[in-house]
Amino acid sequence: MTNAQPDKTVGRLKSRPQFLAVRAGEKRRGNFFLIEALDRNLPEAEPRVGFTVTKKHGNAVERNRMRRRLKEAVRLHAGFAMQPGHDYVVVARRDVLTAPFDALARELAARVEAKPKHRRPQPDRSRKE
Repeated sequence: MTNAQPDKTVGRLKSRPQFLAVRAGEKRRGNFFLIEALDRNLPEAEPRVGFTVTKKHGNAVERNRMRRRLKEAVRLHAGFAMQPGHDYVVVARRDVLTAPFDALARELAARVEAKPKHRRPQPDRSRKE
């Protein structure tokens, strides 16, 4: 085993409705990818992760290489940080292809562990008075 973290299983998101449901959750932007996270309110369930690489990021060979690099980074470095009962979708950017693997893994672990930011309440802009 290459890291000192305990082995923790992470499930997979496989269907389009699962991916679309996660879009309603919070977004954590990084240099190499965007992570969308959704709390399913199931504290006993294992975390699940899905990967998205759009066609604008290259041909099939490049997209598959990006996806494989992200999967390995999750397996080795970020799976332990994923919260039980949460779903995560990692949306790759083009830089995943050329980034050093260590930097990619560090960024992924940092984004998964990031706490949600509190947003300022939007003032009511309705004109009703």
